[in-house]
Amino acid sequence: MNIEKKIKDDKLLVKIEGRLDINSSAELEEELKKDIPGTKELIFNFKDLIYISSSGLRVILSTQKIMDKQGSMVIENVNDLVMEIFEATGFSKILTIK
Repeated sequence: MNIEKKIKDDKLLVKIEGRLDINSSAELEEELKKDIPGTKELIFNFKDLIYISSSGLRVILSTQKIMDKQGSMVIENVNDLVMEIFEATGFSKILTIK
């Protein structure tokens, strides 16, 4: 997995490439902990995310809970495979996906 972050004022853009699974979810969680304080708008770009596991979903859900208290979170460019996972788990109903 590769994580690319861009910060502008109180907006954080996070692009994730590869697989978000048990081996990489802790890395994403640590990266988010560094930058989420003070962030009002969080945008995930999942264009190059090819797989997300339950551990990756946990990180996304916990991040959503934090952002619900301090701003907004949007997930963009979700491919069909990842969208199927979001729909099967019910995450498509609780996340803002564009």
